[in-house]
Amino acid sequence: MKRAWCVCGFLSLWLVLGRSEDFMVGDSLFSYVQSEAVDAAPASPPEPLMVPLTLIQGADSKGAVCLDGTLPGYHWHRGSGLGANSWLIQLDGGGWCNNIRTCVYRKNSRRGSSKFMEKELAFTGILSNKSEENPDFFNWNRVKVRYCDGASFSGDSRNDAAQLNFRGQRIWLAAMEHLMAKGMQNATQALLSGCSAGGLASILHCDEFRGLFPNKTKVKCLSDAGMFLDAVDVSGGRSLRNMYAGVVTLQEVQKNLPRTCTRRLDPTLCFFPQNLIANIKTPLFLVNSAYDVWQVQSSLAPQSADPHGSWTECRKNHALCNSSQIQFLQDFRNQMLDAVKIFSESKQNGLFINSCFAHCHSERQDTWFAKDSPLLQNKSVAKSVGDWYFDREVVKAIDCPYPCDKTCHNLVSK
Repeated sequence: MKRAWCVCGFLSLWLVLGRSEDFMVGDSLFSYVQSEAVDAAPASPPEPLMVPLTLIQGADSKGAVCLDGTLPGYHWHRGSGLGANSWLIQLDGGGWCNNIRTCVYRKNSRRGSSKFMEKELAFTGILSNKSEENPDFFNWNRVKVRYCDGASFSGDSRNDAAQLNFRGQRIWLAAMEHLMAKGMQNATQALLSGCSAGGLASILHCDEFRGLFPNKTKVKCLSDAGMFLDAVDVSGGRSLRNMYAGVVTLQEVQKNLPRTCTRRLDPTLCFFPQNLIANIKTPLFLVNSAYDVWQVQSSLAPQSADPHGSWTECRKNHALCNSSQIQFLQDFRNQMLDAVKIFSESKQNGLFINSCFAHCHSERQDTWFAKDSPLLQNKSVAKSVGDWYFDREVVKAIDCPYPCDKTCHNLVSK
């Protein structure tokens, strides 16, 4: 049965032909719709593995605490068989906070306090324990490190007046120390990955991660939807650069940014992956949508840059963009390709840049590895990442421009 993934727009069609699913990306609610042949009911997906939250006891003695001062945590499913000494660390994502107001708001949520974190998380996609869902990493030790600092695990400061702890770097170090003691020090293979703000964190910490292990350990990094660009928005300003400046200054991120970058650029610019990736020594794979929906909504065409609302409909749904708006988005794609050009020349690095309106492929089963997953060069994200990690093939896959890709699972904002 052929499945077509479409943008939301025809509610009556949803009710007759398909199903919709809502989920959060950062602070935005998105939907995707799966339309089905009317004579065939979709098969029920298997129940995902639920993995409990573990708090890192003693982390507070090192100052490694969430925004509100609670302990950080992670979810760990042990490896087995041939994967018993292989480790996959997935850094959680979920935006940033760039001023006292947004950080105070954040500390009263799972993004700033372990008090509000789910006690169990479903492990799907790259975290799945089923070989038919995650063929290369299903039996590894798979860990999801929760994100509760608001600066991609990289800040180190405190605001006493607001009782805010900006300790992302310490959380990163405490989590790695804890997991090394739990057996990761014996790893023969390791992969650091992350989605969105976690994808940025996997870039920022990639070489640090490599440094935890002896040279004989195979270590690589994966960034999913972490290539946030320093792009000009629809008003001619730089919305994301302005926001990042707040994050870097408030949380004193500059202390932990790569000196190969801060020696030549302003620290805010060194929070952008485009200014980091060419100097990372550890093999790195980038998975990204050339028309990343979070960047479209929050960097390219945020409401603050669109006071007259001319981008309102396009921002929510790419199918409603006019020709000049599509051209603006095509220019953004070109910036993405320019940003990875030098990086891609290294044989050890890998790419999967498709032309979808999406954000994050590795944690959702439908976009990681399924019968109708997005494809590039006839390979899913899971197959592409696996081929690269295990050196089965060189993977430098870049899609043709929108709207040529018919395998996308595009997202629209609610």
